[in-house]
Amino acid sequence: MYPREVVDEALRLHAQGWTDRQVAQSIGVSIWTVRHWRTGRRRGPRQESYRADRTTYCPSCAGAPLDENAYAYLLGLYLGDGHIVRTKNGTYLLAIYCSAIYTDLVEECRRAVGSVFPVTPFTREKPGCTVVQAVSKHWPCIFPQHGPGPKHSRSIELEDWQQEVVTAHPRQLIRGLFHSDGSRATNRVRRMVAGEWKHYEYLRYSFSNTSKDIHSILGGALDQVGAKWKLVWVPNKVAHHQDTGTLSVARKDSVALLDTFIGPKS
Repeated sequence: MYPREVVDEALRLHAQGWTDRQVAQSIGVSIWTVRHWRTGRRRGPRQESYRADRTTYCPSCAGAPLDENAYAYLLGLYLGDGHIVRTKNGTYLLAIYCSAIYTDLVEECRRAVGSVFPVTPFTREKPGCTVVQAVSKHWPCIFPQHGPGPKHSRSIELEDWQQEVVTAHPRQLIRGLFHSDGSRATNRVRRMVAGEWKHYEYLRYSFSNTSKDIHSILGGALDQVGAKWKLVWVPNKVAHHQDTGTLSVARKDSVALLDTFIGPKS
């Protein structure tokens, strides 16, 4: 328990416009403790054993701690190629679609799911992909972007607490997004120079998605780490389908930067 004056100081700073993270760093407590004070939620005695009882695990409902590093990565995977569906018994199924050929990334996805929630992920094989799945009543609590219909058909905005996590761990969010809907490949171009055709090759990171909001979230994280990027929208020739945006990171220094924490898929 913290002294009353510490709690009062946290609430005073928040009333002045400080973010939860700024308050936490100022008074030396966790961001989740500050959030609990601000929202009026408190952790009861049963919640100390939240890993033994999944209903008390949820950071939003029960004030349990959150592995922010794993969450930022899993958020990227979910936004890129994941969805949540309600099951017949009232729980929710989180499904993250991973390419079956990148077995290391499948395992990293499984670890991230287990780090965010004390659940046992399981996989389902589909043609060309491995689906990492896990069941919990609380997936919509920590992924409030869940909703009916495809992500590009609705607004996708991060809540304040999610933005604070992403600001603290932008590289993990970027990794998750590129590991889901992204690629790292050699781009080959041919140009006419002084009357002769010249051939060029360069590495490029690409992220393709139909949601403008998700592109904006990725672009903001890339700006934060100092990577230069470009976004191009390509009309979809299939009637009634959303145009696809491709975000590219092609400058040599920016590619080298992403290589330090993303690199080739494996």
